[in-house]
Amino acid sequence: MKSAVENLNPTRVRLTVEVPFEELKPSLDAAYKKINQQVTVAGFRKGKIPARVIDQRFGRGAVLEEAVNDALPKFYTEAVNEGDLNPLGQPEVDITELKDGELLAFTAEVDIRPSIEIPDYSGIEVEVDAVEVSDEDVEKSVEQLRERFASTTPVERAAADGDVLTIDLEAKVDGEVLEDGVASGVSYTVGSGELLDGIDEAVTGLEAGGSATFTSELKGGSAEGKEAEVKVDVTAVQSRELPELDDEFAQLASEFDTLDELKADSRKRLEQMKKYDQATQAQEKVLDALLALAEVPIPEKLLEDEIRTRKHNLENHQLQQMGLDLDSYLKIQNKSAEEFDAELREQAEKGIKTQFILDELVNKEQLSVGQEELTEHLMRRAQSSGMSPDQFAQAVVEGGQVPMLVGEVARGKALAVVVEAATVKDTNGETVDLDEEDETAETVEASSDEAAEGEKAAEADEKPEA
Repeated sequence: MKSAVENLNPTRVRLTVEVPFEELKPSLDAAYKKINQQVTVAGFRKGKIPARVIDQRFGRGAVLEEAVNDALPKFYTEAVNEGDLNPLGQPEVDITELKDGELLAFTAEVDIRPSIEIPDYSGIEVEVDAVEVSDEDVEKSVEQLRERFASTTPVERAAADGDVLTIDLEAKVDGEVLEDGVASGVSYTVGSGELLDGIDEAVTGLEAGGSATFTSELKGGSAEGKEAEVKVDVTAVQSRELPELDDEFAQLASEFDTLDELKADSRKRLEQMKKYDQATQAQEKVLDALLALAEVPIPEKLLEDEIRTRKHNLENHQLQQMGLDLDSYLKIQNKSAEEFDAELREQAEKGIKTQFILDELVNKEQLSVGQEELTEHLMRRAQSSGMSPDQFAQAVVEGGQVPMLVGEVARGKALAVVVEAATVKDTNGETVDLDEEDETAETVEASSDEAAEGEKAAEADEKPEA
């Protein structure tokens, strides 16, 4: 067999393959054997029909077609290996010549991973937010904890800001009560700004047994976005009391003995959160800078598959769980369909570019993934999926997704190499040391996981058919 590669563009090639007929013999033998098991000829036992009889009765062409279909994947794979190619997806195969006893010739066009030149990333400089925790931040954190330990007491007076009410709601549109516009026993804190616009003004000043009617735009349900006449009945009023901020509260709400110790711990936790956010911000900005430096061509079919996958996941998983369709989502986001499609394409392009360039870095830096690293990554993924580690691991193995997880960890390590080489400063001009951070692998997943979905779809079936 001999083959040649023609580059049609940076992400697509045409393979031209010529196979001497003698190399088809194993497939011809297999074709005769298969046909032997499928047909019956009088005077011959099943499976013992001579080849010449099969040719006479069923035609040599049927045998050749069966043999070629059997042989094509093998010869295509050999040609790919000879050309040192990384194909994406199923090739388009065209048999250009088939001379019985002489030659089989075919062409195969297929998308390939582009050849990427890794740019010099040592000069990347990015700026991130400084890690600063103010006294106000600490007070707000402690106040949020205090809110969780608030108590309520029934009162016989008019509702005021901060009170917790039990209410019944009824919404009408065009004078008709909506089927999903009735709710009873709803707990609502006056002044929280939740539920519906105008409800705070309507219930303030009402006692238990009082009612009011107001107009508001519905935020969800069958009549989302429409103006509705809403009747609210107050069935109970409770005052909300917060505990005193003292050492007794610290002992109630935490493992600390004093309020000062509680505040010190809150400050420490806030600093850790801000450091994590800072590391994530650094990784994202370094990645953006790397992508801006590199020239990464994208196969159009892979891009279209990725866009389709992302849109499907949004509509059939995320939005479905929220009880929304795409039109409702776009209205909430205040986006047109054109703006949504443009953003989706931009995100898909970034995801694919991220995967391509980080995979190239993995090869260049000869990065490997240890069992411990893979296990830690699997534990994180299991936690984010809501599955137990054992369940997630079983699903990964059964779905043949172990190589994909290995790729995710490797890409995370590749990004860590770039981040380490970059100069990262905070808004105060201080150099940020990210050596202690280990969240890089988790951060890069946001881009690479989604790209993997599109590539997985493109690589689902690489066997050519005649």
